[in-house]
Amino acid sequence: MMKVRRKKGFFSISAVAKMFSVHQQTVRLYEKQGLINPKRSTGNTRLFSEEDIDRLEEVIYLTHEMGINLAGVEMILRLKKQIKKMQGEMNKIFESTQEELDLETEKSKAIIQTSSQELLRLKNKNQSEKASSKAPTQTETPSEKEVSMDNWEIEYEE
Repeated sequence: MMKVRRKKGFFSISAVAKMFSVHQQTVRLYEKQGLINPKRSTGNTRLFSEEDIDRLEEVIYLTHEMGINLAGVEMILRLKKQIKKMQGEMNKIFESTQEELDLETEKSKAIIQTSSQELLRLKNKNQSEKASSKAPTQTETPSEKEVSMDNWEIEYEE
């Protein structure tokens, strides 16, 4: 599909017809069939916006280049609109699922952190009890010293 370069703003039917090398009646027919829907001025003149021209360009491509009849073009445009809507819904579902997953990941990390601290506390308590129950002649070995959380680093795989 070849894009036509044009200025921004609204265009008359004669300018649009000339832009695409089609007769004005062809443009009117596409409007009558509901394939395009240009706005109207107070004097009831058709005013084609950029979106109208893009849609008209697509209709002309499908009819003139691809040889599709107007009923086929209408079906294609309807299906494209439906696909776009469904894609938007799917994107919302994906975003929502990603947010839930992120929340669950944060909860899991917090649980792991809390559990690690509790295990460390229990280990230190157990080592303290062992040290206090030893005979006074025994000396503490480095492996029996209290362990600090400062030396621990928890890594998470994403």
